Amino acid sequence: MSTLVIPSPAPSPRDDATQLHRAFKGIGCDAAVVVNILSHRNASQRDAIQQEFETLYSYDLKKELSSELHGNLKKALLLWMKSPMERDISTLRQAVTGHIPELKIANQIICARTSSHIRQIKQAYNTTYDAHLENDIEAQASGNHKQLMLAYLRTTRYEGPEIDRHLIEIDAKTMHKSGEKKFGMDERVLIQIFSERSRAHLVALDAAYQKMYGRELRKTIKREATGNFKNALSTILQCAHNPAKYYATVLRKAMKGLGTKDTTLIRVIVTRAEVDMQKIKEEYQKLYKKPLIDAVHSETLGQYRTFLISLLGAN
Repeated sequence: MSTLVIPSPAPSPRDDATQLHRAFKGIGCDAAVVVNILSHRNASQRDAIQQEFETLYSYDLKKELSSELHGNLKKALLLWMKSPMERDISTLRQAVTGHIPELKIANQIICARTSSHIRQIKQAYNTTYDAHLENDIEAQASGNHKQLMLAYLRTTRYEGPEIDRHLIEIDAKTMHKSGEKKFGMDERVLIQIFSERSRAHLVALDAAYQKMYGRELRKTIKREATGNFKNALSTILQCAHNPAKYYATVLRKAMKGLGTKDTTLIRVIVTRAEVDMQKIKEEYQKLYKKPLIDAVHSETLGQYRTFLISLLGAN
């Protein structure tokens, strides 16, 4: 469900590298040429262009982009030129070790990924930064949020569609019982269920809980949890139901109100363009009665706008 539009036939990597080199020469950079080429090449083509550029000019293309471009266009293109794994681990590293930790960004990555993907992230993070992701999370997170994130990182969850109806009923009863005759639900119950159960299980649990007790799990989370803990639980549940819908809501929040949260806008569009952006666009239209492309167009300018809209494809 990618929205990337690639010319057919695509120019050779050598032709693209040559055109990019010309765009960098002289005073200033012809950003339009850079955007027109790189926003219409898939991951393998971008890798080939980088290799060809270094072969021809003995210089790293990403370094050239970093020195020639500025602002949000520079951020977006540099993220685009990374592999999906490089994007995840570099964003996580910045989120958990930066001057101001941004744990909601860590939630958006960790809680939206499958168990097998998280194992790969942890390995790549350790290899790249000589550090353990769990240790960095533990150093920055606190309370119930820390316990949930550590459990979610360390637990191997089933990823298939099969569910255990009996276990679902037990979980629903346990959650309800833990919240009875006391102020608030036992957070340990939420942490265990949300960190150990599969996405299919959580979706079925949501339906069972609502049928048995007349309340949606998302409303229970909203009532029982706060802050980053609530955000992480909500992200896990939303991605269990419909990841595309989740990303549509993240994009809406990034563009809502005064000022656009460009870092979030860039991250979601760049990381999902070759994955499920077509579905995200459809969900955005359903939820907000407006094309995502129109929303992005109204919130951005110049070649930065052109680049993001190119990744989003046609309406």
